[in-house]
Amino acid sequence: MLCTRCRIRTAVTDDGLCTFCSGTRPPPPDGAAPLVAGSAPLSGPVPGGWGAGTGDAGTWPGAPVGLSRAVIVLLACVIASDLFAIGAGLHLRGLWEALAADEYLDTYTGPGLRAHELYDLARKVRTAAFLPTGILFILWFHRTRRNAEVFASGVQRMGPGWAVGGWFVPVANLWLPYRVAGGIWEASVLPHPDGGRRTAPRTVLNLWWGGWVVSVLVSRIAVGQWNRSWEPEEIVDAAALVAAADALDLVSAVLAVVFVRAVTRMQVERAAYRPAPAPAVPGAHR
Repeated sequence: MLCTRCRIRTAVTDDGLCTFCSGTRPPPPDGAAPLVAGSAPLSGPVPGGWGAGTGDAGTWPGAPVGLSRAVIVLLACVIASDLFAIGAGLHLRGLWEALAADEYLDTYTGPGLRAHELYDLARKVRTAAFLPTGILFILWFHRTRRNAEVFASGVQRMGPGWAVGGWFVPVANLWLPYRVAGGIWEASVLPHPDGGRRTAPRTVLNLWWGGWVVSVLVSRIAVGQWNRSWEPEEIVDAAALVAAADALDLVSAVLAVVFVRAVTRMQVERAAYRPAPAPAVPGAHR
């Protein structure tokens, strides 16, 4: 069961809280110490309790926990709409396949008409799910990029504005957001207790981005083929490709959920830690 407060880590207490939110977390490794209100951060003022959802909005954009929950819910809607579209598309493909074998069948009356109406409805539902999801995801993405500027501005290759604008640049949107995401990922990794940077495997980041790019490219090819298809055999092939594109979009949405959860968890934990105090040097105050 997930924590009832942050919805990210596993609940361990009787009231449904994780070790972080309940304040029972054991000491962090390598001598790092948890951040408390008023303690000194790695760089710049850090609000106490930021990871639990509070903080100084004037200094920090804020924890992305709430936005991540909303994004994940909408991504689940996208996954459901993809399943609907795949089923409707394959059903329609079956009717056109029968027409290709028997030219006297009519796909525009009776069951054929209902199959077309169901397919059109599925495409509308998919669009209705995708648009708000895209908007909220970009808002979450921009929030995490602003947080990354506070964590480690020196590793950012793209300005915060590119977290939004990069998605709308033709062709370049297949690469620019990934560069922004790379900076977010690097900045969100817990630092070494001595203040040095750590690196984390980019497996989740790369899988998410690779899945999204493949899904976009295959979808464009599938839509183009569908629009150019007139003969029953052509429509059968195009419908199969469209269903495959919808399946890839479903996989991409699942990977996006994993990515959102991973970055949100990293940023919450990154904001909650500071380096362990340096040991006192004997005779330093004499």
